[in-house]
Amino acid sequence: MTFDLSGKAALVTGASSGLGYFFALSLARAGARVAIGARRSDRLERLEAEIAALDGRAVPVKLDVRDAKSVAGAVSRAETELGPLSILVNNAGVAVTRPALEVTEAEWDSVIETNLKGAWLVAQETARHMVKFGHGGSIINIASVLANRGSAQLSSYCASKAGIVNLTRSLAVELARHEIRVNALAPGYVITELNRDFLEGPGGDAICKRIPQRRFGQPGDLEGALLLLASDASRFMTGSVITVDGGQSAGL
Repeated sequence: MTFDLSGKAALVTGASSGLGYFFALSLARAGARVAIGARRSDRLERLEAEIAALDGRAVPVKLDVRDAKSVAGAVSRAETELGPLSILVNNAGVAVTRPALEVTEAEWDSVIETNLKGAWLVAQETARHMVKFGHGGSIINIASVLANRGSAQLSSYCASKAGIVNLTRSLAVELARHEIRVNALAPGYVITELNRDFLEGPGGDAICKRIPQRRFGQPGDLEGALLLLASDASRFMTGSVITVDGGQSAGL
């Protein structure tokens, strides 16, 4: 069983930067045609060009995961351009770093609506299309090691990712009869352009000492798990959560 995705169409949300950018590249390198979604579609041009340079195909789609109409339009456009979707990487997410007693209602709503409601809306719409076409598929929700533990100043983020894990399990049970697999990937601390300054500074040093491998992850460390879940290599896996964190969770 290989990780080959040739002939498959995928949608990656939050693809304009960070891990979403990397996930889209990984799927394209494995042979998938990829719809790359983000609120600001102008930021997707570089990713589209990079995938084209790999002799792959990417279609930018404007997508606000918090808005059901935007989600429906993005999924419809992706399928019009690429064919029926068989892979979804539900990656779009935000975080507010602030003491719990100072988090505003608007900030709480922003995190929950993007990370949890948004993932549900995109999974629901994509699954509807998978059921309609009858071909099944794989939904990969991006969770976090913080889904299973608390962290100071990240109350809304931790709550949203805990919700993602149980949403994954519930959808897995319900959608299995349609040959739709629903799993989650839970990264630990992975260096991207969004967090590099912090993780490579004094604050990051303290975190790194709590990771048994004594290093932060690189996006490439997630590729094996991503392609496992996206491909038929995981055809008997659903409702699973794969943690990739350098042993951080095991040591807690």
